[in-house]
Amino acid sequence: MITRREFLQASMAASAIVGTSGFGTWARLAAQQALTQDQLLRFDDFGNVTLIHVTDIHAQLKPIWFREPEVNLGVGGAKGHVPHVTGADFLKMFDIAPGSADAYALTCEDFAALARAYGRMGGMDRVATVVKAIRAARPDSILLDGGDTWHGSMTSFLTKGQDMVNVMNALGVEAMTSHWEWTYGTDRVKEIVEGLPFPFLGANIFDAEWDEPAFEPYQVFEKGGIKVAVIGQAFPYMPIANPGWMFPEFSFGIREERMQAVVNEVRADGADLVVCLSHNGFDVDRKMAGRVKGINVILTGHTHDAVPEPVLVGETILIASGSNGKFVSRVDLDVRDGRMMGYRHKLIPIFSDVIEPDPEMAALIDGEREPFKAQLEEQIGTTESLLYRRGNFNGTWDDLICDAIRSERDAEIAMSPGVRWGTTLLPGDPITREDIHNVTSMTYGACYRTEMTGETIRAILEDVADNIFNPDPYYQQGGDMVRIGGLAYAIDVSKPIGQRISDMALVDTGEAIEAGRSYTVAGWASVNEGTEGPQIWDVIEAHVRKLGSVKLEPNTSVVVTGI
Repeated sequence: MITRREFLQASMAASAIVGTSGFGTWARLAAQQALTQDQLLRFDDFGNVTLIHVTDIHAQLKPIWFREPEVNLGVGGAKGHVPHVTGADFLKMFDIAPGSADAYALTCEDFAALARAYGRMGGMDRVATVVKAIRAARPDSILLDGGDTWHGSMTSFLTKGQDMVNVMNALGVEAMTSHWEWTYGTDRVKEIVEGLPFPFLGANIFDAEWDEPAFEPYQVFEKGGIKVAVIGQAFPYMPIANPGWMFPEFSFGIREERMQAVVNEVRADGADLVVCLSHNGFDVDRKMAGRVKGINVILTGHTHDAVPEPVLVGETILIASGSNGKFVSRVDLDVRDGRMMGYRHKLIPIFSDVIEPDPEMAALIDGEREPFKAQLEEQIGTTESLLYRRGNFNGTWDDLICDAIRSERDAEIAMSPGVRWGTTLLPGDPITREDIHNVTSMTYGACYRTEMTGETIRAILEDVADNIFNPDPYYQQGGDMVRIGGLAYAIDVSKPIGQRISDMALVDTGEAIEAGRSYTVAGWASVNEGTEGPQIWDVIEAHVRKLGSVKLEPNTSVVVTGI
């Protein structure tokens, strides 16, 4: 057995920079002087294999603000463990100084002030700079994309993902897996995959009619005399979380037995290192790591977690590389005699004011955006509030979306999906059309209006809650909790399905929800085929134009217990 002590562990790339809240121009200048590109990229080469991991970029080509979650509850065995530790508790766990660059990159603490001090993060031209620097040091490194890449922005929607395909091809990705890619539909996915210069991996994607593998399960790389097998694991719950009618030819699933069989196959063929490029989500991957034998590294995705140190499960390390282009993971491995003997890791934060943009990638990005520039940059309004999404329950972006739905669709109750993607805006920022698309852009964005009984509403909340708070990770099939406007409720996350939701009431009147009464409900992102209504981004744009300036009050409509 390999003991924990035998592994070499390294900390977050960025050094702690002590600071306080309320940063202004001077603080931003000081932050930029303290952080340097060389410092962020500094790494003592180790071992004989290097992996580079990016995931959940969600088509964010340009630098963005992205606030990490304030609430990310763990249940069962995950309670109190990463990634279900946030804010001040996260800082304590990893010994990160409040007000530091690490604190800004990795938590929600004092976000607006630190954002103004340290600037935006991400940008694929900055990511390109980092990738090229790693490759210069380690020419045999392997760049892997964990999926949720072609979706999530206005330009990706308008080009059906082609802008991101072009950028990732230029970046030099060597293999990828998938999730939201499938929401462009089977024909478009096949069209793109046929033209990719690298494999589109999915050991768990099967032909639905013949129940046999439909895509390449793995790719073997020979680097410096070491055989590295990379196994792809697409998002397992596609037909549940997304519209199955868009890709009826395929079935998914965790397929644990299939994963073990593929691991055994590549081992039998002489693989020295086995890597799982996964879009399962962190908790699912943690469970799978304890049950499937022979995987050395799981590069996890889907749940958007940025964890500054690898998590060790037996002899498998889990690497979580964040989202939206905020981070790049570098993992150096010492592989000898078919065994991983040690590793060194950096979660590299992409501070866009510090890392120089790669000129070629910057030009490519500008070219992809140019045809849509006027649409993207048109200002719709201004926000006085911090607008963010990520977290188990409503964020302020969600509150604005629900307000818009209720107002524009004349509904008592609004429902908005608990997706994890969506960037952040600071108080005082303009709200552009691009910003609205960054939190809504998808291929099934019709905003429906219907009638639902109180019993149906409660059943929906119970079902979604079980997808998040089921103590068995293999039954956690959703994103975050469905966002609700106009409805207050209580949730006990420790209870079983059917017993979590209580005290439902209309916010406007305080009137208790009656099981047999019908209520006017509007929402978007229905997985049902043929859903009708205006596109959600048009609904929000109309609402924001009427407001001019957006100011949101704290939302206390959801009472959470059992944590």
